Amino acid sequence: MEQPQQNNEQSLEPGQAVAKTAILAQCNQLAAAGVTFVAVHFDGYGDDGTTEEAKCYHSDWYAWGEHEPVNHDVSHLQDHFETLVPFGYENDCGGFGDVVLNVNARKLTVERNDRFEDYTTTTYEV
Repeated sequence: MEQPQQNNEQSLEPGQAVAKTAILAQCNQLAAAGVTFVAVHFDGYGDDGTTEEAKCYHSDWYAWGEHEPVNHDVSHLQDHFETLVPFGYENDCGGFGDVVLNVNARKLTVERNDRFEDYTTTTYEV
């Protein structure tokens, strides 16, 4: 179930605001290199998680695993992207998602998908 998009600008912690500013400051340089998206994928379960390296893409749209990344070094932005990864995504059943910079639009989005366990009950008389 997809939740409506929210603008969490006012709820950013100071470290996240610094990270956002540092990432957005690189947009002109990335655009000049032909990069349209930069993304970091995260995935976790059972109190353990991993954050992948920041990768650059030159596609019309971004979807994790759908496009081949381009070779452009953004390792200097890795810590900033990791600062924007949602806290607690690895807890319990875990979660996964992406922190994505749309270079042309100069927008950062975080997509978080939370896993959960569910059950159904059937009762009948025999």
